[in-house]
Amino acid sequence: MCLAVPGKILEITGDDPLFKMGRVSFGGVVREVSLAYVPEAQVGDYAVVHAGFALSLLDEAAATETLANLAEMEAFAGVEP
Repeated sequence: MCLAVPGKILEITGDDPLFKMGRVSFGGVVREVSLAYVPEAQVGDYAVVHAGFALSLLDEAAATETLANLAEMEAFAGVEP
């Protein structure tokens, strides 16, 4: 199953839009993510990330709701966060 997950952009590096990278927090787990598809992204924005690529931006309310739904699904399945 493929799943895109929202994360908060903590830091952005690179000036070339095709090679722009970000450090993104997924509930405290931080990963390097390509921002090539969302060159307008800014620090503090939330992005939907799949396979290491930010695919789109979303507002904080939508990101928080999605993360809460994922946590609820994990709890239902008995998975430790």
